[in-house]
Amino acid sequence: MLPLRFIDRVKFFVERQFVKGALFQLLVVGAIIALISITGGLLAFPAGEGEDVGDAVWWAFLRLTDPGYLGDDEGTWLRFVSTLLTVSGYVVFMGTLVAILTRSLIARMTALERGLTPVAFRNHVVIVGWNSRTLPLIRELLSASGSMRQHLLGQDSSRLKLVVLAEDMSAVQAEELRAEPGIGRKARQIVLRSGSPLQPDALHRAACLNAAAVIIPSGSHELNSLVSSDVETIKALMSLDAQARTERVPRPFVVAEIQDLRKLPIARRAYEGPLQVVPGDATIASLMAQNLIHPGLSEVYNELLTDQSGNEFYVRSGEHFAGDSLASIAMRCPRAVVCGLLHREQDGWRVQLNAPSDAVVAASDKVVFIAPEFRDTQPLKASGYRLNPVERKALGEKHKPANRVTRKRVLILGWNNRLPALVHELGSYRQYRFELDIVSVVPPDERELSIARYHLGDVRAQCRHIETDFMQEGELYDIEPAQYDSIILTSSDRLGSGEEADARAIVGQSILEEHLKHVSTPPHLLLELSDPDNAILLGHQHGETIISPLILSHLLAQVALRPELRLVFDELFTEGGAEIFFRSPTDYGIQGSLPFWKLETLAGERGETALGVYYHEARNGRHLQLNPARDAALEISPQDQLVILTDTGIHKAIHTGVQQQ
Repeated sequence: MLPLRFIDRVKFFVERQFVKGALFQLLVVGAIIALISITGGLLAFPAGEGEDVGDAVWWAFLRLTDPGYLGDDEGTWLRFVSTLLTVSGYVVFMGTLVAILTRSLIARMTALERGLTPVAFRNHVVIVGWNSRTLPLIRELLSASGSMRQHLLGQDSSRLKLVVLAEDMSAVQAEELRAEPGIGRKARQIVLRSGSPLQPDALHRAACLNAAAVIIPSGSHELNSLVSSDVETIKALMSLDAQARTERVPRPFVVAEIQDLRKLPIARRAYEGPLQVVPGDATIASLMAQNLIHPGLSEVYNELLTDQSGNEFYVRSGEHFAGDSLASIAMRCPRAVVCGLLHREQDGWRVQLNAPSDAVVAASDKVVFIAPEFRDTQPLKASGYRLNPVERKALGEKHKPANRVTRKRVLILGWNNRLPALVHELGSYRQYRFELDIVSVVPPDERELSIARYHLGDVRAQCRHIETDFMQEGELYDIEPAQYDSIILTSSDRLGSGEEADARAIVGQSILEEHLKHVSTPPHLLLELSDPDNAILLGHQHGETIISPLILSHLLAQVALRPELRLVFDELFTEGGAEIFFRSPTDYGIQGSLPFWKLETLAGERGETALGVYYHEARNGRHLQLNPARDAALEISPQDQLVILTDTGIHKAIHTGVQQQ
């Protein structure tokens, strides 16, 4: 072993002191200053400076720390020593000290920006993770009215306190919050904290056990990763449950997104507290299936399930309406459409959308509305403006959807991990027979295996796999897309980012439109996007768009604020029960202009609920008009469509998934 040189030992010693922090760095610099002062004093003392060595050292220290003394010295030697001391002072005393203090301050500010200090909040909302869902989710929560927050936060609902817990938080995320439309200055209400939800210290840092709700949105699927987003979500639930068990405190209310519906039982077993699970893949697959069956429906759901201006679903407690019929409630809520009831039964909730108008509300029930704001569901006083009563009968057999099997050919361009859920959803519709052609560069064997694993049984929807890149010139001509009823362009999860995946899907839509521009009746186009910022790139392209993060963020926020809304979404999004249909005006004998209350009356006579009108030609930049003013005249042409809530006649089981808080 070679011996270390003395200089190397000194360097190593200095290095070990410097890495201990700013205080030790200052001590090292202080020692160097003392050494320089002593050396300067010893050099100046023989020249007659000072009565003793101590005075000479003090003289040297003053020259080292203050250049103003340089002009007081006499004699060549003293001036030479004084100059050396002054230059050393600039380098060591001023430069090094300022550098250490500045670096320490920057490190301290960086640590504060990362959010490593525990928050002193109670009754707040914690969002776990920073992904494509986070910003829309924050925007949804901040825009919720105080009445909506009161169910979750109780009386402390005037100011929502939000904490976002994610790894490697910095000023970058804070700037994204300030730049996000709908957040802006409200970013001051949001506290960012760094840490992994798998670590107890991080959960304590965000005060998760003191929170009114913990929301865990799911990130995107990681390609070829053994740790999927669902695994991380379940591990976070287990960590939160374990900490509550260790601290012996009540478990907070949690809303978690699980992408793979098959992991739902595992998530419920991982967390013993109040838990609501939103199945991400199954929800988007259900919406896509509904759009294939009812083209144009995406605009309805984009209004009802995103934070854009318009109407939303609201649920109000039956305590406000106990003993009243739905017709009476509709009369006193002129700005809202009464959609039905959530009826409390012994073993769960029974969803009764499109219920008859003479249905009486019990105090334990919930009333479902569509309205622009939650305050619009508040019944007017006796002296307020009221509507004429609308009688909605029970749905007759002749007005139920025809019980015949309809064949639909669907072309799917691209592949992602959501498609097995879509194939499963399409196969569940008994009144339709879907024939799917899936075009992707992913090997067919891999796709078939994913579908088979998801179903664990026979796949009712017929699938034909084509291995090719539809973006290449000439490939679409061989596929002949004009022969299909509908075409879906998916956002791939095999690219590096959502921007790249969406860019490929958007360009693919442009290629399709160019290919189909001479077709008299082109197929219905449905585009899926994974990045909300890419919606602006669509311009005036035809077809419909589903922006998955926006919809799922809305569902997570709404379920956190009103857990019963998940039952409404489950009822509408899946096969059977109540669904939103498009009807021709000629089915109701409508010609020309009529007020919306008259349309409600005509729909009620058939046992249906009128929601609005979908215009063939855009009016005021929009095709869809939901919940128009009751007295406003609607100019309806035969090409327009009426938006109707009706019943398919296929009954569903009682829902038991909503836990009372």
